Amino acid sequence: MIAFTALQGQYLAFIHAYTALHRRPPAESDFRDFFRVTPPTVHRMIVTLHDRGFIQRHPGQPRSITLLVPPEQLPTLQSVNTPETKS
Repeated sequence: MIAFTALQGQYLAFIHAYTALHRRPPAESDFRDFFRVTPPTVHRMIVTLHDRGFIQRHPGQPRSITLLVPPEQLPTLQSVNTPETKS
């Protein structure tokens, strides 16, 4: 069993789902839009996932992420909670 944190698992699940839907890996801006985080937060997570051996990537080359975790070991992708607006 591969040990990753819950948040890392969500990023990995997002990579898998996005790639399956769009037939190409997500860009950092796609992570930012889905997880509603800042660009440095996304970049740090991508570097961490790469350093831990969960993904392969080619720095400087857009959309070059390859998932190295078997899909059956990934958690279910959860939707990000949106703040409710008050009427």
